[in-house]
Amino acid sequence: MIVHDSETDQGIVRWREQGDADARLTAFWHHGTPGIGAPPTPLLDASEELGIRWLSFDRPGYGGSSPTDSWSIVDAAAVTQHVADVAGAGRFSVVGHSGGGPHALACAALLGDRVSAAVSVSGLAPYDAARLDWFAGMYDGGVAELRTAVTGADALRAFLEDLDDDPAMFTEADIEALEGTWSSFGGLAAAGVAEGLGGVVSDNLAYVNPWGFAVESVAVPTLLVHGTDDRIVPVSHSHWLEQHVPGVHLWERPGDGHISVMGAGFDVLDWLIAHA
Repeated sequence: MIVHDSETDQGIVRWREQGDADARLTAFWHHGTPGIGAPPTPLLDASEELGIRWLSFDRPGYGGSSPTDSWSIVDAAAVTQHVADVAGAGRFSVVGHSGGGPHALACAALLGDRVSAAVSVSGLAPYDAARLDWFAGMYDGGVAELRTAVTGADALRAFLEDLDDDPAMFTEADIEALEGTWSSFGGLAAAGVAEGLGGVVSDNLAYVNPWGFAVESVAVPTLLVHGTDDRIVPVSHSHWLEQHVPGVHLWERPGDGHISVMGAGFDVLDWLIAHA
């Protein structure tokens, strides 16, 4: 994996590339919270076999990217376009997991023909989604964190500084995945907070503030993947998105949680190739 730093309107953006520039398909990975932009390790061998190149970047406050409290979901489109241009990628697909899901949808809504397809895995719906009980089914710690985000950055920082990990966020299937195939997620999360909590603050503020675009404006083939037992982002979020994103498909995964749902990742690769 090759790591680069670029100067943008958002400050320094650290981005990564994995795979050949002349690959069959370029896919852009949008990471979750907390995390850094390294694409999912368990999918890399299969991606190489299928001819998929990955691009990704650290969102503000994570890894080597400059922190900010003014990040909005819509900003992902401009940064993604910048990285794609610098990396020489013409058209590309976008894939986001968890908090990366909204960022992938922003690209699908705003970058036109540059985006061939979009995937949101365990992704959030907008905080102002009409007739969606946004917190229903979410574990208590997540509810408290995001309700605090609504009150602003200072309160959120104070909340996060006293926050301990809550095992209630994960199902048994999630724990099995984190101890097995998807153990790399633990390292990515740790790397995301290694320099402090700036990235987590920036992300959470963006989730509960206006996203800056309408999901109804997504105009590319879009796939939603969600586990029915997800406690971090309840499956109701994807149910809402299914009703509002034009031409979307939902793969609902019975019994999967927030991490174990990534077992569908290999099928997602095939879907991306089919929609390249």
